[in-house]
Amino acid sequence: MSVQISYKEGVMTAKLSGEIDHHNAREMREAIDDTAQKLKPYCLRLDFSRVPFMDSSGVGLILGRVRMCNFWRGRVVLCGLSQNLNKMVELSGIASVAAIERRAG
Repeated sequence: MSVQISYKEGVMTAKLSGEIDHHNAREMREAIDDTAQKLKPYCLRLDFSRVPFMDSSGVGLILGRVRMCNFWRGRVVLCGLSQNLNKMVELSGIASVAAIERRAG
């Protein structure tokens, strides 16, 4: 699977792998949503460190998880963004609705 999920002390981390496009975004969304709706984490971390590319489907994936977490007053944190993904996140306005954890260095 292209999503590995872990949970610890109210924080759910979804480690995404591979390209995120219209072909595989739905599978990723379903895997994240199924677990998140059961656990209702106060923080959902989406880890993009293994994602080399995403199109607008990736933007939709992020925004949908932000909307979902808002229902239980949770928040979304994006981490592991490459320079290109970070630029896409900034230009799309996602930075105003989700926290971005910057890479060290």
